[in-house]
Order: sequence, then structure tokens, then C-alpha cells
Amino acid sequence: MAKTLFGKVTSARADKTITVTVTSRETHPLYGKKYTVSRKYAAHDEHNDAQEGDMVFITETRPVSRTKAFALDRIQERSKGSVQLKSDVNEAVEDKADLDHDHAEDAS
Repeated sequence: MAKTLFGKVTSARADKTITVTVTSRETHPLYGKKYTVSRKYAAHDEHNDAQEGDMVFITETRPVSRTKAFALDRIQERSKGSVQLKSDVNEAVEDKADLDHDHAEDAS
């Protein structure tokens, strides 16, 4: 039976390849403490459907290349993306103004 993993797309820059980060909780064998483990997998995306931030299922397949042994199964949730309003960007630029430098020029 083929292994299926669920994770987040962290890179979709390469053609027909996505990088998926799969996070899991594991228990230490001796101490019993739970800890988080993140693993990255390269997966084949034939139609370049997935984008960064999407939550996807990947399925184990025959090796497609040296690093790819998984293929995109389906996209569970699309990323919302980041939207910045023009007014927010203008306020951020005004906040970064070098006020000390501006006042030094006025004094000279």
C-alpha cells in the first residue's frame, strides 16, 4: 500500500516540482517526551497546480528523479495569500522615515 502524507507546500518555484513540509509529533523512546518533527519531501506536480501555502496530500510513487518519490495526490486547502492595502503600505513607508536624519539637515 502506498504511503500518503499531508503537509504544506513550502516551495513551488521549480517546474513540475513542489516541496512539501510534513510535520508530525513523535515520542522519545527513552524519556517519553513528545516533540515535533518536520520533514521536507519533493513531490511531482504534473500540471503545476499547487502554490506556496497550499495544504496538500502527496502519495508515494515510483522514483521520478533522484529526489522525487512522491506525487501530488490532491489539494486539500488553497492558501489565502497575503493582501496589502495601498494605505497600509504608505503608512509603513512613512513609519520608516529617518526622522533624526531629516532634522539634522534642517539644523545645518
